[in-house]
Amino acid sequence: MKISISAYLSILALAAPVCNSWSTSSQTTSFKSRYTTTTLQSSTEAKAETYADPTRYLSDHPNNNVPPHIAALVGKGLHTKPNHPIGIIRTKIQEYFASQPHDYIIYDAEDPIVTTTQCFDDLRIPPEHPGRSPSDTYYIDDTTLLRTHTSAHQSEHLRSGADCFLCAGDVYRRDEIDSSHYTAFHQLEGVRLFPKEEMKGAEALSGEGWTSSPECKAIGDDLKQTLEGLMDHLFGETEKKWSEDYFPFTTPSYELEIKYEGEWLEVLGCGVVHEEVLAMADRSDRRGWAFGLGLERLAMILFEIPDIRLFWTDDERFTNQFKEGQITKFEPYSKYPPVYKDIAFWIPDDFVENDFFELARGIAGDIVERMEMIDEFTNPKKGKTSKCYRITYRSMDRSLTNEEVDALQDKLRDNAAEGLGVEVR
Repeated sequence: MKISISAYLSILALAAPVCNSWSTSSQTTSFKSRYTTTTLQSSTEAKAETYADPTRYLSDHPNNNVPPHIAALVGKGLHTKPNHPIGIIRTKIQEYFASQPHDYIIYDAEDPIVTTTQCFDDLRIPPEHPGRSPSDTYYIDDTTLLRTHTSAHQSEHLRSGADCFLCAGDVYRRDEIDSSHYTAFHQLEGVRLFPKEEMKGAEALSGEGWTSSPECKAIGDDLKQTLEGLMDHLFGETEKKWSEDYFPFTTPSYELEIKYEGEWLEVLGCGVVHEEVLAMADRSDRRGWAFGLGLERLAMILFEIPDIRLFWTDDERFTNQFKEGQITKFEPYSKYPPVYKDIAFWIPDDFVENDFFELARGIAGDIVERMEMIDEFTNPKKGKTSKCYRITYRSMDRSLTNEEVDALQDKLRDNAAEGLGVEVR
């Protein structure tokens, strides 16, 4: 079964004035019939070049909180590089869906700038949800942001008339700092709407009537069977475990775990598309499922890559290890020694941990390998709470000196006191 591919259109041009996710209509054309692989790659690269302009994301708007080190990451298009682990995993997922009895449209070169309507409102994420906070999300201005999940494009694709599609791209969130979390990563979203004739028995149902219907169960069963097949395609036949979950945009919702090399691993979230999401996308006459997964998570497992920062390196010792279509185990190259530094401070009432992590990233970039709170206590007399963080500094390609790390640490202490209102101890 062939996979169709959409003409690449700017989502902003289409926009109507986490829990982030797992997170004029397009003309579709047969991959084999009209476009050559070279043409498709050129189109993707042209889009990436446009997106790779940091000035699109940096501005003097009072609510712009995109730092230069994040703006510099946008547009790299790792998910479209055939010899990169992220691109290899994405291709394997697309190969699997090409074998399914439906034509899936592929979206993988969309604008990473989306509106708050696309990213949140269209997905039933309420205004008070913490995922909408500037401490979690990178805002361009009051109403536009760097997408926090590929689900931000779901409603526009549904509104365009797409019934089955995959959507892959880079997403951005403020997050903790350790070997498996990074502020930029990649997701792949999948959606399938069922033919109306298969859902006739549930035509007038809504709410609990719908979710308890045989038709809703049939969609859930198809979703689980499809995703279990995907896991077997990626990992080989493996034991699987389903559990109930919650996402604002699906109900019922599920989480899938697989047993891989003796350990249970969470691999994706999914569910039956919420009827309100379909209604807002002008598709209230249809029913279907959706899923989302993190490409880095799968790549770290399959390629045995120990640190998420490695995906963004240009070091040939990393990039030369991987070839299109092949899952090969990562061979670690020389690992330079870490330098540990502690910082302790009294926190103000409005202290947000992600803001502190982001401050450290802005000062030291990817040299910050890990930040973990190692102590917390409250002084009952002063009514103040103190937190102590241990920061691991380590470069991927050279040994750090104590002098340069001390300079970074001193700058972090000063900026935390000035910018976050903490009282350094």
